[in-house]
Amino acid sequence: MPRPRRRDTPPPRTGPAEKDVLRGFLDHLRAAVDAKAQDVPGPQVRTPGVPSGTSLLGLVRHLTHVERFTFLGEDPADWPATFRPRPEETAAAVLAGYRAACERANEVIDACTDLTQPVARPGRAAPSMRWALVHMIEETGRHAGHADILRELIDGSTGR
Repeated sequence: MPRPRRRDTPPPRTGPAEKDVLRGFLDHLRAAVDAKAQDVPGPQVRTPGVPSGTSLLGLVRHLTHVERFTFLGEDPADWPATFRPRPEETAAAVLAGYRAACERANEVIDACTDLTQPVARPGRAAPSMRWALVHMIEETGRHAGHADILRELIDGSTGR
């Protein structure tokens, strides 16, 4: 049986400003993660694909928390737990939460006029917006690669 293949999407075309480039690549990676978790049956999307216990839905849930922490200052009580979807959480709800966190983060990014300014984090030292964007590109890209592998293990689907 031939394996399903998605067509790869090229890197984004962005505006010339640094923030446009960084935001464009971050949005590109976010969309790749979102696409990998779409249309996966309930049991498989939450079933760990590797001995560490990582699942596709767990990656999306974790990235939701990282977006909220990095751009909105929301600190999760238990970082390792962010990788584990709760039994009552549906894939649709986790994906909707990820999209909402990305939208809220983009509002913060869009409001920033100087990438050297810190991202608001009440009660703790805050990195610059530039650092936050680069970190989120790295974090999202890393987990997008994990999502690629997990999705291929589930149904053979490849590509972005």
